Amino acid sequence: MIEKLALIGIGLIGSSIARGARAAGLARTIAIATRREETLAEARALGLGDIYTTDAAEAVEGADLVILCSPVGTYETIARQIAGALKPGAIVSDVGSVKAHVIASIAPHMPDNVHLVPGHPLAGTEHSGPSAGFADLFQNRWCVLTPTEGTDPEAVETLSAFWRGLGSNVEIMEAGHHDLVLAITSHVPHLVAYNIVGTVADLEAHTQSEVIKFSASGFRDFTRIAASDPVMWRDVFLTNRDAVLEMLGRFLEDLSVLQRAVRMGDGEALEALFTRTRAIRRSIIAAGQETAAPDFGRQHGAAKPDAE
Repeated sequence: MIEKLALIGIGLIGSSIARGARAAGLARTIAIATRREETLAEARALGLGDIYTTDAAEAVEGADLVILCSPVGTYETIARQIAGALKPGAIVSDVGSVKAHVIASIAPHMPDNVHLVPGHPLAGTEHSGPSAGFADLFQNRWCVLTPTEGTDPEAVETLSAFWRGLGSNVEIMEAGHHDLVLAITSHVPHLVAYNIVGTVADLEAHTQSEVIKFSASGFRDFTRIAASDPVMWRDVFLTNRDAVLEMLGRFLEDLSVLQRAVRMGDGEALEALFTRTRAIRRSIIAAGQETAAPDFGRQHGAAKPDAE
């Protein structure tokens, strides 16, 4: 058990950590800090923590584990605020979708007697805010940790055990490699979704209403991704620019090949590609990261948000 857990930011991920930690008995005391009074009031009404404050430094005092759950663009400012209040031996982590930038932003401000172990839980929904969280968000999902060379192995194992307690599978990875992998598995797909939905937004009103009225599952699923937190994803693309541009370049090259196949009526090339991509889908299901149930396992009616 962590004696004191401090969560800086209490949106979907932060509130899910708080709920999960409480349900699994992973932390004796949970301190919550967020800069907006109304968000703090919502967290208090939901009973997510034991200590509530708008002062991040106050929240981390005496904390054994501190997790930054705000957009990555805020990390350097927060690191400066909390550095002097961190107790010796504290573990500082985060939930950001990029890791090299996180290390560059936080590490220079951390005292020598504090352990920085960046993390990224690969889970989420398109919803945001304290009320959007749920305790089993991380069940059977991956959490990637990217400790730098020389990080205390005991601190890494403590954080790994915490995430396993929340239900996650834990993987240790080098930060730059993480950013490249996530660029193609998460960041570029979000960029494509934002672009496709943005194209509909630019259509004339009559056509746009028809697209919305007759949305098939393909476009509907794009809209779910494109409804994700705008500030969070703005920061992701700004802080993982090089990896995103590299993978976006590969995507555009492959898209040109596909465009040519359609133009030339090359059915054999199209079928070959679709066969390969179908195999990828099946391998994701086999790995337990998705369901083969009809309609992608959506629960209709009063349903809890799907973990992503």
